[in-house]
Amino acid sequence: MRGLEKFAACILTIFSCSFVLAVARSSVHGQSPLQGSAQNRDVAYLGFDRNDYPGDSYLPALKQSFSFAGYWLNVPPGAKSNSWAGKRVILRDSGFGFLVLFNGRTSAELKRAADPAALAAADARNAIENAKREGFSPGTVIFLDQEEGGRLLPKQQEYVLAWVDGIASTGFRAGVYCSGIPVKEDGNQSITTANDIHDHAGSRKITYFVYNDVCPPSPGCASSKPLPSPSASGTPFADVWQFAQSPRRKDFARACPANYNRDGNCYPPPGNGAARIYLDLDSATSADPSNGRLQN
Repeated sequence: MRGLEKFAACILTIFSCSFVLAVARSSVHGQSPLQGSAQNRDVAYLGFDRNDYPGDSYLPALKQSFSFAGYWLNVPPGAKSNSWAGKRVILRDSGFGFLVLFNGRTSAELKRAADPAALAAADARNAIENAKREGFSPGTVIFLDQEEGGRLLPKQQEYVLAWVDGIASTGFRAGVYCSGIPVKEDGNQSITTANDIHDHAGSRKITYFVYNDVCPPSPGCASSKPLPSPSASGTPFADVWQFAQSPRRKDFARACPANYNRDGNCYPPPGNGAARIYLDLDSATSADPSNGRLQN
């Protein structure tokens, strides 16, 4: 037994020394190993999204500035076809992370729906089928695109939460793209769509991709460092923040710096070989916010 006791004491000493060394190393870098993801929320990676695929030839130039790209699984809002289909491999091989998007239903569509939950379940199945077809694996976060701001109507809330449940039941992870812009309601109180969903989500795990192009907190069409972290969007639990849109929305971004192009669009930094590709700018807590680089 004494031999075993000595062996155990030796192992304990080695473990203790290793832990102390890890703490010391982390302290040098200003991060405790016990802080975990809370510390990582201050990290920001630059990405872009747009409805139209930019083209294979522009990917090397775009990768000079961006860590990840939005990736549509179905037809984007206002479009007639999905030009992103079949492009996952070339984007992955070009070094991009992914922001996987699925275009959801509008309030007008849901008002007419007899059963929003059933519609959501069907859309969730469609999203998973398209994700698998594109080569995305379980564990990938799929963001449901909800363009309309303010408090959701009851049928909208039912649809969003049922869609989240449908995605989560398959081993994929659910996210929502929604507004983080406060909207005033009766009594001079305000609500954001992100907070409205968050307040109704219960124990559901949802990853939030918020848009807020109001300046401040947005820096406008600014892609230079320091990059704003998603928590600076006004939604502290956001993992991704769309802080600039193309074209600039004058009603919201009127107080922004004069860093949009004269045509109102946002473009990659000057000198970038893709400088004529207009896009929306995003910051994220990960270089692969959807965890979409996993090989299926």
